[in-house]
Amino acid sequence: MVKNSPIFISKEENPGSVEFQIISFTNRIRGLTSHFQLHRKDYLSQRGLRKILEKRRRLLSYLAKKNPLGYKNLIRELDIRESKTR
Repeated sequence: MVKNSPIFISKEENPGSVEFQIISFTNRIRGLTSHFQLHRKDYLSQRGLRKILEKRRRLLSYLAKKNPLGYKNLIRELDIRESKTR
């Protein structure tokens, strides 16, 4: 899997599920990261990125508590680091 490629989600997936939300946040984070290569001083978008990162971190910690196996599979599939505090 290419590190910056978006993860595609099937329409059958539940948009309210924790996994779906984490995947969509990850796609938005990757899009914003590439945006910052051109626009380094876009501070408003940097603030938005920090908010998205925090939301994803909270969802990941919730998933780690409720479904540890699903958490491991998801972070491996998305190629993201494991959270320091679980």
